[in-house]
Amino acid sequence: MSRVNLFIKKPVSAAPHVDAGEPVEGSLHGETTLKRVLTARQLILLGVGAVIGAGIFVLTGQAAAVHAGPAITISFILAGVACALAGLCYAEFAALLPVSGSAYSYSYATLGEFIAWFIGWNLVLEYLFAVSTVAVGWSGYFNSLLHSIGEVAGGSLGLPEAFASAPFSVIDGQLIATGAIINLPAVIIILGICALCVRGMSQSAFVNGIIVTIKVTVILLFVAFSLQYVDTSNWVPYIPAAEGPGRFGWDGIVRGASVVFFAYIGFDAVSTAAQEAKNPQRDMPIGILGSLVACTVLYIVVAAVLTGMLPYELLGTAKPVSTALEAYPNLLWLKTVVEIGAIAGLSSVILVMMIGQTRIFYTMSRDGLIGRMFGQVHPRYQTPHKGTIFVGLVAGTLAGLLPIGVLGDLVSMGTLLAFATVCIGVLVLRKTRPDLPRAFRVPFAGIICPLGAIICLWLFSRAFKDNWHWMTTWILVGFVIYFGYGYRHSALRNKISA
Repeated sequence: MSRVNLFIKKPVSAAPHVDAGEPVEGSLHGETTLKRVLTARQLILLGVGAVIGAGIFVLTGQAAAVHAGPAITISFILAGVACALAGLCYAEFAALLPVSGSAYSYSYATLGEFIAWFIGWNLVLEYLFAVSTVAVGWSGYFNSLLHSIGEVAGGSLGLPEAFASAPFSVIDGQLIATGAIINLPAVIIILGICALCVRGMSQSAFVNGIIVTIKVTVILLFVAFSLQYVDTSNWVPYIPAAEGPGRFGWDGIVRGASVVFFAYIGFDAVSTAAQEAKNPQRDMPIGILGSLVACTVLYIVVAAVLTGMLPYELLGTAKPVSTALEAYPNLLWLKTVVEIGAIAGLSSVILVMMIGQTRIFYTMSRDGLIGRMFGQVHPRYQTPHKGTIFVGLVAGTLAGLLPIGVLGDLVSMGTLLAFATVCIGVLVLRKTRPDLPRAFRVPFAGIICPLGAIICLWLFSRAFKDNWHWMTTWILVGFVIYFGYGYRHSALRNKISA
């Protein structure tokens, strides 16, 4: 097996500028883009719609309680800086190669098939576990809303803990039984959205804009009405004393950054929409970087308010925003509003992530690297129905059995590896194809690209220390599938060999 065959690359040429609504041949041979209808503003809203979700409504409290304390705001800044560096690299690629597949397609064109498979497999990890993680958070807010309605009605509507929490927890890397049976709401929401995706349910830019407006309005209401209850003594000490590896102190801040990096996976959603942008050369960088700035500011503000309202030790729940509001009777009305906003917002994130996952599967299947089943389209609904059902069943099982912590960590690790590879890919393509016209260029690429890759890999290593056995198993399974199936069935290799 020669290195040339293992690292075979897809031919690449710069995408031409096109008029809005005009389909055009994709820059990776054999791919046709969709109708171009999205503006820069709609791309920003798409990014905010995908990014604003579990990061604010779920993982902020988890990361503060376990890793960083009030200094979770520094964790968000660190993660935001790493994401900004990767975002610049994504912007150059998305403007140059406005195709589906995101980092997987970029890697196939620059670093070769084996690296593309590795990144594609980690994107599967990213999207698949993201669906499960967000569903666990959705379950927490849904059950909390049932309790709120029950209190108003004078009864008890909430599900018992045995049917609303994970039957397993992870302690020191080991699965420990909790006594619960299954996280039923998490399973139900995934299967429901899976059914909608099979039937052809799609989010239009208009509907997505409405959902984003609702989510952002709820967040701003939370900040505006909760500021008066912020107790600055809860911020002291701002950086709690270290209690061990990854628990508080500066090491905990870094570990917290690797956890909350999950919040930024919406970048892939923006980049996979490049085929539908009216002017991808101009609008993709605006959409990617604009959504990053907006989301980072919101994350930092919400994290500061949360840790000011309640001691950080009490925020390690699946619904930290509701948990903070429960401590203040005057804000119970806002708790219900937040729960409704979180349920709606997290539902849309699950939908976007599930669509993203099936699109990755579809692209890899078309390239011959995974089974044809994932590339099959329903004759009536015109959706990748088999791949969607598979994703729904696997994600539903994970969400029903595992806690949010380990799921979120694995998503962050898959995302960080994808981001690091995109940073490296920009430099590789600059050297191998300097002739390609680039509508957007990463400034000071010789500094920003390596720095982005280093920071992403550094954050990855922090999460890997706690979850090395899970991540190693995932990678090994991926290698078995590639060398057992993908290498021999590669459409590009077979085309060249013919």
